[in-house]
Parts: sequence; C-alpha cells; structure tokens
Amino acid sequence: MKNALLLLAVLLLAACGSGATDTASGGGEAPAVADAANGETVYLNTCASCHGADALGVDGLGKALAGSSFVADASEADLVALITTGRPSSDPANSTGVDMPPKGGNPSLSEQSIRDVVAYLKTLD
Repeated sequence: MKNALLLLAVLLLAACGSGATDTASGGGEAPAVADAANGETVYLNTCASCHGADALGVDGLGKALAGSSFVADASEADLVALITTGRPSSDPANSTGVDMPPKGGNPSLSEQSIRDVVAYLKTLD
C-alpha cells in the first residue's frame, strides 16, 4: 500500500507538464548531488500546473505534495522512478483518475532534473 501511494504521489507530481524545458545543463554524467534549488525551478515549470505552485495540490488534477507522508516516507529512488515512468489513470494505485504522464509530460527532463525535483520535494514540510 505504501509503495502504491508513493507511486501515486510521484505520478501526480509529474502528471501535468507545462512544456517547459529542462533547466539543468546537459552533457556528461549526472552530478552525484541533487540540487534542490534547481528542483524548485523545474517543479514550478513542470509540476506546479497540477500540484500547485505551493505544492498543496490542485483539485481534480494533482495531490498535495507539501506535507505529504507519501513523499516524506518514499525513497528518493522510488520517487525518481515514479516521476520518470508516470502513472496511467487505469493503474489501481492512481486514486485521482487523472493520468500522470512520464516526466510530467515534459519529455525534455533529464534524470538529473528529476533528481533535483525529488530533492526539492524532500525539503517541503
């Protein structure tokens, strides 16, 4: 159940992309450390349309991520995987009935940018 909730939250996080491009610089290997400040920028450009600029959710679209026990309890790797793959509305773990597309509908997001978003989400209370 916990993993299902984790997947749901991350999928919802990525569900609504604004079409904004990745803000991380490309090329080379991903840095070992995620950048929460960059993650906030990526979140605002890609995730906020469904989860709200304040990460408190948008009725009928995306669940609240700030203060979410799902986000707090999930591993960073699980959150990255959920955002990367998305979650269709047909998935039993999807409780919103709204598709969460891979990478929040922003195919230009790099793995590093997704890791940065997860680092940002982990800072929210």
